[in-house]
Amino acid sequence: MSETPSDQGLERKLGLFPLTNIVIANMIGAGIFTTSGLLMTNLKNPLIMMILWLAGGAIALCGALAYGELGAAYPHAGGEYIFLSRLFHPLAGFLSGWVSFFVGFSAPIAASAIGFAEYFSRAFPGTIGAEGAAAGWTQFAVKKILAIVVIVVFTLIHARGIEFGAKVQNSLTLLKVGLVLALILAGFLSGKGTMAHLFQGQDFSFGFKGWKVAGLSLMWIMFAYSGWNASAYIGSEVKSPSRNLPRSLLLGTAIVGLLYLGLNLLYIYALEPQSMSGVVSIGGAASRNLFGPGFEKILSVLISFALFSSLSAFIILGPRVYYSMARDGCFFRLTSYLHPVFKVPSKAILLQGAISIVIVLSGSFDQILTYMGFSLGIFPILAVIGVFKMRAQKLSVIRMPGFPLVPILYLLPAAAILVLSFFERPRESGIALLTVALGVPAYYLFKKKHRDRGKDAGFCEIQEKK
Repeated sequence: MSETPSDQGLERKLGLFPLTNIVIANMIGAGIFTTSGLLMTNLKNPLIMMILWLAGGAIALCGALAYGELGAAYPHAGGEYIFLSRLFHPLAGFLSGWVSFFVGFSAPIAASAIGFAEYFSRAFPGTIGAEGAAAGWTQFAVKKILAIVVIVVFTLIHARGIEFGAKVQNSLTLLKVGLVLALILAGFLSGKGTMAHLFQGQDFSFGFKGWKVAGLSLMWIMFAYSGWNASAYIGSEVKSPSRNLPRSLLLGTAIVGLLYLGLNLLYIYALEPQSMSGVVSIGGAASRNLFGPGFEKILSVLISFALFSSLSAFIILGPRVYYSMARDGCFFRLTSYLHPVFKVPSKAILLQGAISIVIVLSGSFDQILTYMGFSLGIFPILAVIGVFKMRAQKLSVIRMPGFPLVPILYLLPAAAILVLSFFERPRESGIALLTVALGVPAYYLFKKKHRDRGKDAGFCEIQEKK
């Protein structure tokens, strides 16, 4: 728990402002700009949708409080990998990192890149539409190419160091928050919508079918809120982590929760429920109604570029998990490589970029969303349970308020979301569980290779012997 300049070979350079920016940037991404239209397809009721967005924010805030306590006790790169390895078993930590590699970071990077392509194509339908197809390119192919180019560019940016990457990240995040605030304010001042839309739509059924739909919807919403635990993944690069980590999580989550409620109210104010249903680029559709077709193009361009911020944040965080695992002998050796000049896990960054590109090339947006949402919901539950164990063993450096009610208010809804989502979308949820299961033999293969190399026991093995 030392705050030495380099407890894992990484340098403590990040204060509260860039940390909070990383949390905000990680949260405000493809989810808020793309999921509300998909939610309305299933819910068909704006008021129920707003209640679920409010519930999602409350769940995320409870999770952030719990992670603040975890991050202060274990201020190292890796997030759940470190928490679960230390508090439960190295296998649990490995599986969280394994899932992060394929889903936790790579898939959201892909989703943000796809979201960029969707909004960019809305702004320039002639270029990425019929005319593009006539020139030998399909709209589908052009969107995929755009998404891949964005991933490549930001992967290369962050391979050049955390300070340079953090400057880019800070600028993008401030621009994005400014855009969201301006959109909310200008939209309501336009006077061209009505809050009567909030009470339109179909009655919601509270039978088991309705609860399944609500569970899946809340899982998609929690994907939009994912990132509330972002700064916990880069604990090794945080100044005064016992103070700055909890503050950044709470401050970032609270700010984003308020912005999300404002944006969704604006979507409802601008569009009738049937006009929202199934629209991925929901911000562009709302701006068309509020400001006209000309402004729709401008705003779609701005939103498409605002998605760079969340994509950039995911590219920063993921490689720190793989780097931490590889140093313990529990992952691909190349991901433990630290660039001699830029002091970042550059090979891990490049590998993550490659996985993201593969995901872009496979699956529809809502399939990727469901797979991500289910996978991302599993290990934070285990980590929050770890707060109870940490308290029992008197390991907490700081004690966040509200214990034990706050962690329980996270755990019960989070577990219910997974169960209901599995019943509603068993295929995507089953693939997520299969991804976790494949990590078990992978763990033992990595451990065997580590032993065969004749190296000293890594952290994984030390924990098992205790």
